[in-house]
Amino acid sequence: MTDASDADADERADGEDPLRAPPEERSVSELLRFGVVNLDKPAGPSSHQVSAWVRDAVDETLAALDPEGPPTGGVAHSGTLDPKVTGCLPTLTGDATRMAQVFLEGTKEYVAVLELHGSPPADFRDVVAEFESEIYQKPPRKSAVSRRLRTRTVHDLDVLAVDDRKALLRVRCESGTYVRKLCHDIGLAAGVGAHMGHLRRTATDPFDDRDLRTLQDLVDALAWAEDGDDALLREVVRPAEDALTHLPAVRIAPSAARNVATGAPVYAPGVIDVDDAARPDRTGDGDPPLIACFTPDGTAVCLGRVVGDPDADSGVVVDLERVLL
Repeated sequence: MTDASDADADERADGEDPLRAPPEERSVSELLRFGVVNLDKPAGPSSHQVSAWVRDAVDETLAALDPEGPPTGGVAHSGTLDPKVTGCLPTLTGDATRMAQVFLEGTKEYVAVLELHGSPPADFRDVVAEFESEIYQKPPRKSAVSRRLRTRTVHDLDVLAVDDRKALLRVRCESGTYVRKLCHDIGLAAGVGAHMGHLRRTATDPFDDRDLRTLQDLVDALAWAEDGDDALLREVVRPAEDALTHLPAVRIAPSAARNVATGAPVYAPGVIDVDDAARPDRTGDGDPPLIACFTPDGTAVCLGRVVGDPDADSGVVVDLERVLL
């Protein structure tokens, strides 16, 4: 399956090389049109509103630095956070929005305050530990997805502290897990009832809270860049390839990458190297993992799945899901 549109093909018909410069060699405008910000979402605005602010700020700077070039065309974030929820909201700019699905492949981590409706039982930590597993959840009524029962995996669930009727939890879980519903269910299992208090997302693979940037950081960095100093901007806005580091990688020749830009799959002669984790499960259980293809200089080319033998002399190796050029 490919996502190279007819419009994309028309744009490349003029003979321009579709390959981007290596990540470390891109201009400020190129970075803003294919970048990612590990944003620290504040309490109050919705994720959608925060994304709109990022888009408008970036487009204003692009208009100043490269008035002949296009605006970003939009931004995409790593998964909706409720207005009151804070924390890690990686935000993709410009063409990088095509890779938004990568945030569904990793795990997310939260720190939550569990507000118990009564004193915790003596075996409270044991009760919580029972939820460190595959659990059943039905999305809440206000969710944007179908309210069908589904399973989600809670990889780690730690009780960091207990103070009277409050407990501080650290949750590392599969994308799409509703922590509010998890807190409600823990309260039921504890026999006293509970609801979620404050919630902060501390990680979204491959990003975490060690290098979060605020909206003010971004606005300041853009202003400095307009004045000719791009040092801060290059710390705040990172090459979009940084959002792919948790995926298995396939390295392909530049000639193969140029063919991908027109919608062709990756054929065996164009493959240089393949991570072991990118290879299909030889047991035949499950779908092959989502992978990212790169040129030797680290430029992202596409997302896809390995469907053929990378060591073969011919045949399709990577079936495309999203072209990133």
